[in-house]
Amino acid sequence: MSNLSRWEQGHHGYGARFAQLLKDGVDITGEARLADTLLPRAGKVLDAGCGMGRIAAALEAAGHDAYGVDLDAELLEQAGKTYPALPVAQVRLEDVSPDSLAAQEFPTSYDLIVCVGNVMTFLAENSERPVLAALRTVVTAEGRLLVGFHQDGGSGRRRYPADEFIADAEASGWRLESRFATYDLRPEQGDDAFFVGILAAV
Repeated sequence: MSNLSRWEQGHHGYGARFAQLLKDGVDITGEARLADTLLPRAGKVLDAGCGMGRIAAALEAAGHDAYGVDLDAELLEQAGKTYPALPVAQVRLEDVSPDSLAAQEFPTSYDLIVCVGNVMTFLAENSERPVLAALRTVVTAEGRLLVGFHQDGGSGRRRYPADEFIADAEASGWRLESRFATYDLRPEQGDDAFFVGILAAV
């Protein structure tokens, strides 16, 4: 098994693409609107795999205490330039823990973890359960996890059927609350559709 994530094995262009979408005025924060409904007012949220910071920044603007972690130093540099007030840090998701976040002077417990933008499908092979277990260590007792990814693979992503993800999540301290096909909560459409999941800590 490679220790490199699928992202590190050659995915490029994400930052430039979203920078252009932002410049063009395209809506790039739909995930954040759903995340906002899952948070208490002024809630603490961790964007796991934050990339250029677009979702965490939108949640910060909505009045939440938002933080981002990612393994990609280039994207984190872009986040710092695009959203200079947003706290971000280079932390691999399998290494997320109260101690690793405290070392970044981040909170060690969150009301919500957001893991969207196909992050789960770009992880290193066989690291899904370790990542999900790591994220479980930094949510409150009532905390939740919002995930979203294409199930069908492609563009360097793994194929990850929703039922397989749910089994991995349940083995890692999470319980599925709801599943949808989009961030505006349209019904799930099948094995190859986009999957949006809301999970509770157990």
